[in-house]
Order: sequence, then C-alpha cells, then structure tokens
Amino acid sequence: SKMTVKAVKMPCTSANIYTKVPDGGWGWTVAFAFFVVEALTYGIIKSFGVFFNDLMESFDETNSRISWIISICVFVQTFTAPLSTVLSNRFGHRLVVMAGGLLVSTGMVIASFARSVVDMYVTIGIVSGLGYCLSFLPTVTILSQYFDKRRSLVTAVASTGECFAVFSFAPAITALKEQIGWRYSMLSVGVLQLGITACGSLLRPIVIREQEEVKAQPPEESTETKYMLENEQTCTSIESIDSGVDITTSPSNVPGKTKAEPKSEEPKQHGQNPIENNSTPPEPKTKLLDFSVMRDYSFICYAFFGLFATLGFFAPSLYIIPLSRSLGIGKDHSAYILSAMAIAEVFGRIFAGWVLNKKPIRKIYIELICVILLSVALVAFPFASGFWGLMICSVYFGFMLGTVAGTHIPLLAEDDVVGIERMSSAAGVYVFIQSLAGLAGPPLAGVLVDTTKNYSSAFYSCAAGMVLGAVFLALVRPCKTGLSRQQQQQQQQVEESTAGPPPELPDDFIDMDIGKAENSGKGSDSV
Repeated sequence: SKMTVKAVKMPCTSANIYTKVPDGGWGWTVAFAFFVVEALTYGIIKSFGVFFNDLMESFDETNSRISWIISICVFVQTFTAPLSTVLSNRFGHRLVVMAGGLLVSTGMVIASFARSVVDMYVTIGIVSGLGYCLSFLPTVTILSQYFDKRRSLVTAVASTGECFAVFSFAPAITALKEQIGWRYSMLSVGVLQLGITACGSLLRPIVIREQEEVKAQPPEESTETKYMLENEQTCTSIESIDSGVDITTSPSNVPGKTKAEPKSEEPKQHGQNPIENNSTPPEPKTKLLDFSVMRDYSFICYAFFGLFATLGFFAPSLYIIPLSRSLGIGKDHSAYILSAMAIAEVFGRIFAGWVLNKKPIRKIYIELICVILLSVALVAFPFASGFWGLMICSVYFGFMLGTVAGTHIPLLAEDDVVGIERMSSAAGVYVFIQSLAGLAGPPLAGVLVDTTKNYSSAFYSCAAGMVLGAVFLALVRPCKTGLSRQQQQQQQQVEESTAGPPPELPDDFIDMDIGKAENSGKGSDSV
C-alpha cells in the first residue's frame, strides 16, 4: 500500500496523518530540531564544568556544594519526566517543548545574577531543570515515532548535537569568560537557549492510521439470506420425505445457533468497512501515563540499568577539567581535553547507530558490550598521567559514552524492552527512575573528592555504578523471554480450563439425513 499523508487541523497544532511509519518526510525536520535541542540542553549541562572553578572562587564553596547545582538540575529533569509525558499527551509535544525552552532560558539568565550558591540551586537546579525535562523528553519521543527502520541511526546522529555543543561551547565560553567574566557569559548562554522554543514549534504531531479503502466493498449477504441459500437444496430433498418436521430457514433453527443475531452487529461480525455506514468509530482514549510498564520485569531490569549507569554519565564531564588542573595542565589545554571527548562521542553515537541499524541484530546485547567497555574507560582515568595520557582516556571514554548515551532511551522502543506502543509512558517512568542517580551521583563523587583529596575516587564511584548497570542490562532479555513463555503457558491453561464443550448438532437434523440415506438404501435393495 502506498503511503499517504494529509494534515488535519487540531487545536493549536496540525498533525501529520500517515498510513504507516514514514521513516522520513517531516521526520527529518524533527531530527534537526532534536539536534539543536540536544545541543542546548545536555550540551550546556556537560559544558557547565567550565564554570566550576569560577563558582567555587566567587561563592567560596567546596566541590560537593557546587556539584549540587548540576545534581539538582539533573534530578529535577529526570524526576519530572512523568509530568512531561502527561503534559505531552494532553497538550501536544510542540507546546510543551516551547514552554520548556522558556523555562531553561529564564533559569540560566536569572542565575547569572545569583549572589549565593543557593540561588543557583533554585534557578539552574529547579527552573532550568524543569525546562530541560519539558524540552528533551518530548522531542526524543516524537522523533522515535517518525522512524522505524532508521530509528537507531537517525536518533544516534541527531543526538550528536550535545557533542558538537561541548566541542564548541567549552572553548568558546572559556574565551568569553576572559573577556566579559563568567556572569555575562552565563547570561549569553541563557539567551542562546531561547532557540529551544523555536525548535519546539517544528514538532508537528504524527498519527498512524490504517489506509482507508477508497472503493466500497460489495455488501455481504445478510445472515438469514445466507442460511436460506445454503439450506435450499437440503429443504428440497427433505420435502420428498414425510418426516413430519416443520422446516424453516430462520437462523434460529440452524445448528449451533440458538438465537438470531441482531442486524446491528453484522458489520462488526463480518468486518465491513466503516466507510459504508458513513460513520467513523470513536478512537480509544490515550492514557496520559501508563504505569502498566512497571509490571514488565524486563522493563524493571532496564530501569535499574539506567539508574546505576547514570552515575557514570555526568561526573566525568564535570570533573575532567578539575582533574586535569590537578595534574598541572593549563586552562586552555583542559578545555581541549573536554572538546576531544565531545568529538569522540560524536563518532561513538554514529557508530552505535550504524551498528544497531543492521538487520538482524539483537540490539540489547550490543548495548551490553558498550556498557562493559565504558566501565573500563572509567577505571582507566585514575591511571592517566600528563596531558596525552588524559587525552587518550578522554577520547576512549567519549567514544564509548556516545555508544551508550545516544541509544539507551530509544532502545525502549524495541520489543525486548516495552515496544514502540508504550514508549511514551515508558520513557517518562524510565527517566523518573534515573532521577535518584542524577541527584546522588555528582554530590557523592564530590564528597569522595573532598574526603580523599583525590579526583580518582570520583571516577571509581562512576565505574562501580556502571558495572551494576551492566548486570541489570544483562538480565533484560532473559526476563523478557522467560516470563513471556511462562505467561503463554498460564494463559493456555486458563483457556483450556474455562473453555466449554463444542456445540452439538440437533438430533432431528441429523436423523433426517440418516433417514434419507436408509430409505434410499431400501429403495435400491427392492430394485
């Protein structure tokens, strides 16, 4: 069937209605919007390390207290993920992302005038954090709906926006701070983040419906007429036999039928096209948030993977510059290390999308291999010495981080986890569960640094979380296959126990045919 598309006017938005997943079309515009949103959300979060030393000096605070700024931001971003799902299902992705862009920009602009670290907790942590949630999650969700066969590759390439942002923002903000100071630099970043609102206006909703038949199907014969035609020959043959049985062609006297079915149910029974009745059946209501995914053990394991893996996502980006400074590396070279990590992450995301786009392939196992290699990268940081040693570790970590960070949310759409039908709700619950690690990860690393006076402890804690995440990720596929098989067996047992005996044919109808056969046999014998 040929794909068709038409726009339907809806309140405050217009939807693209496709007969199947387009794997392109307006999806390319949505992919570009996601690229920019990634750059202005996670790109800024990962580049926030360039303000770290400035904030410590200005507010006279410790590592752990400054780390709480990003921790609260990430916590609010992930904790409010179900709210983002509910608002997107209620008002549409476009309005939610545009509102999120306004919150992100407002929080960052006000933070540039902060007089204490507590002000940063409120502005960047709460206001911008809520804006990040309303901006990122609806964008990645609607992008997954526009693609099917190319989903992994397109999502991975579009998610490189944050890598390009870190690559360009880290040196640019560092140079800008030397000219106008960190406050005006932060103000400029906040104004730049207004671009999220423009990207939100490009998120046109998508509706997938089966293709409607243009030609009306010939009307099927009614139930009573069919039985009359089927029994015509039977009635004729029985008329020659004086059986004393009153024969009717009503469906109520047909074997297996105890009651005539109402005509109003005929279209539903025979599968007639609703177009013939000139009426469209009402569409089922979409749940604002479907918590049924919490009964799926494979999703629970995947959520625990995200919970522990999040410990290793943000801390290295925050502590790579302080670690390089502790090794005697200058400011400019430290920014280059962060930029090299971002470039490597671009190639990692593209490579992961290319590999996961291959058919047939079990994507969950590829993700597991990447998580294990990412754990090795985190362990390697404490053994680095000098500029080039740290550069090699950063490039390796960036590449492996790209393979995991760009694919772990889109993998929710795979059948091994929850599938595309429940991805919207699953993404909200999944990111919500990640919030605990997002809140505790950076401060925990900061406490370890303050206690041990060594930045290596921060990377060890991240590696431990990533290893635990790999363990739960390895359990996703076994839980899915094992429990599905067990549920099928239980369902079969229930059906067998509740199923009644098959309906029996009326004796008189069978006796008539038997009697007819006996009479014909006697006639032939007499001849």
